[in-house]
Amino acid sequence: MTDDDAQGASGPPAERDPEQRLPARRPPAAPPAPADRFTAPPSTHQTGGLTSGRAAQIVRQSGNARWISFLGVTIVALFVIAYYFYETGVPILNSQPRLDAQATAQQVTAVEQGYNLFQANCARCHGVNGEGGIGPVLNDQMKLFDHLNPTYLKNVLTVGGRYVCGNPNSVMPVWADTNGGPLNYVQIQQLIAFLRAPSTESFVVRNPSLNEPVIGPDGKEVTFKGWVDPSFKPDPSATPFPACWSGGGGASQPPASIEPGSTIVDLVALNFAFDKKELSVPAGKPFGISLDNQDPAGTPHNVEIKDASGNVISDPTPIDGGTKTTYTYDALPAGTYTFICRVHPIPSMTGTLTVTP
Repeated sequence: MTDDDAQGASGPPAERDPEQRLPARRPPAAPPAPADRFTAPPSTHQTGGLTSGRAAQIVRQSGNARWISFLGVTIVALFVIAYYFYETGVPILNSQPRLDAQATAQQVTAVEQGYNLFQANCARCHGVNGEGGIGPVLNDQMKLFDHLNPTYLKNVLTVGGRYVCGNPNSVMPVWADTNGGPLNYVQIQQLIAFLRAPSTESFVVRNPSLNEPVIGPDGKEVTFKGWVDPSFKPDPSATPFPACWSGGGGASQPPASIEPGSTIVDLVALNFAFDKKELSVPAGKPFGISLDNQDPAGTPHNVEIKDASGNVISDPTPIDGGTKTTYTYDALPAGTYTFICRVHPIPSMTGTLTVTP
């Protein structure tokens, strides 16, 4: 090496040759050691061709699968459509939706169950047909129109007459088991359904134990009708019943003029019965009936007069229990009439009025 070569090798990097500025070359690496190759058996790599019969079979199976899928989808779609009309009804056929039909059937069942509940628990006070007795009349259309509405009935059955009307002398007990009564909430609803049942429909009387229809002597099912007349409309001049009506409620009729010395008969009402079944007054003269209502407060009575045909001749305003009054009546022609308590038209409060010539 000459001096110039030694000086060039040891000089600054910028003065070196390009090859001298690159990294030092490495010797080539030794080849990797050979390794054993794992392969599948030769039979795995064999690719046999499909025969024409096998190919045709695959095509047929694929077509059948498509048809089966199409039929399945069609059946499901038809089922959904049919079920929709089953639930909502068919407009063209005017069929009843299933839910409405079930609601109607449940309402009928509730009315029939409520009938048995009424006969077992309420009839002894309100009468078998709601005609009244110890308790007030229930089948009066004027009362059913607004006074005996579902809300009022639920309240009076749940907490009793004393709390609903603020009457400490009310004999209407508590019926809901939530307040110590014997009936649960379902039975309360069934009782209300019976009291509000329409008179345009017939219902079957069922055995309370077996729930089977009761068969009458004629071999037919015994039926009953509701009390509410859907077509009833009160007269515009009629006085509505108060929320806690206990008898009367209408304006009293003007009393007939009665001369001194006219016949006045005494009549006592006690334990929902008149003490007399026969009364007699002269014909052609005004007369009076002195009513002494000895039943408890909250038990109204009056003395209504009817002719032989059942037409009402006079219907004075009832008086409350524990009070007295003298009802005056116009002169009547000779004949036989009926006197009756309009609030409690039961046999014990019905009698015969004889008008003698």
